[in-house]
Amino acid sequence: MQYLRKAVEKKRNYLIQLLVKAGVSKELEQLQNLTLTELELLSKKHMGVK
Repeated sequence: MQYLRKAVEKKRNYLIQLLVKAGVSKELEQLQNLTLTELELLSKKHMGVK
């Protein structure tokens, strides 16, 4: 379970960095409150990330 948690956090951090660099949101705190699924949907919508 610990590996799964670490993998999810790593993916979340990666998507947050992409979204901030793309200028989707300047509020890092707002992005950090989103779930992985929400971050994935947001990145797909704005950047076409798969």
